[in-house]
Amino acid sequence: AQERQAITEKARKEREEKGSTRQNKNILPVPDDGPSQIQQAAAAIERAFADGIVRQTVRFALLEEGEAMSGEENAWPGGMKQIYREAGRPLTEALLREVSAYSKDSSVDNEEQQASQQSRTAPKVTTEDIWDFDGSAISSAKAAGGSHGDVKAVVFPNIDMKYLKDIESIVQDVGPDRLLLLINPFWKNIESWGFNILAPNGKKRAQEVIFDNGYDVTYAVLRFSVRGEDCVVVKAYPYDWQMYAYREDPSWFNQETPVWLGASEEEPKSAQISELLNSRPEFKMSKNMRQMQRMMGNDDQ
Repeated sequence: AQERQAITEKARKEREEKGSTRQNKNILPVPDDGPSQIQQAAAAIERAFADGIVRQTVRFALLEEGEAMSGEENAWPGGMKQIYREAGRPLTEALLREVSAYSKDSSVDNEEQQASQQSRTAPKVTTEDIWDFDGSAISSAKAAGGSHGDVKAVVFPNIDMKYLKDIESIVQDVGPDRLLLLINPFWKNIESWGFNILAPNGKKRAQEVIFDNGYDVTYAVLRFSVRGEDCVVVKAYPYDWQMYAYREDPSWFNQETPVWLGASEEEPKSAQISELLNSRPEFKMSKNMRQMQRMMGNDDQ
């Protein structure tokens, strides 16, 4: 584990030296929909994997087919089963068909490894439900270029002890070099495991199984409301979190455009975004006030 961490840190430093002029700048556009999320996520995952990060967390904005990133969020009246069926599973399976993550295989010569990595034949993706009522599953991608390119993903794991056991078992299966993804896990950090009389060692086990083994967030799109404005933050490895707020586009009826607010090394908090909104002239008036100004024929700038 220490050797892998050293390799990862070395790769990060090399990337920072090569890309220092681009780092922390507005380089991440807001994805418009599910397919554009997949493209962004796959690129971020592959960059992280190339840097030696084989345990990763992905947090999608849960969009169903044809749903746009902007506008009112889906209420999902069918609960987790509907979210899994219409967003979680389709997004995960599309991601696994896109990601190429071949580990070093000592049984395969360098020329053959390069050929397998350059092959863009889509892997065979299968999904097996864990608990139907939880909307959770294990998705597997069998790479066309060989088993050293196989990838697994756990969809919607939560803090039930069963998921720690499942993840531990999958880790044994994939080994130390192949890619394992956690898709939209329900925990935020180790503190998500409060004391549970039925699982008194839950927090300790979570630390051992999850947090001692990385599972860095390498891609995330988070949507929320701040000061009445629709906001979105985007993270794609190795770049900083990018913060945006949607604003009405005066050139198009009923159309909103994301306005870049800034970047953050850590996942942004609502207070940080609120402060940025307050500093921007585009958001000096509230959303309701801007709408009233336009109805009266006035400039809302």
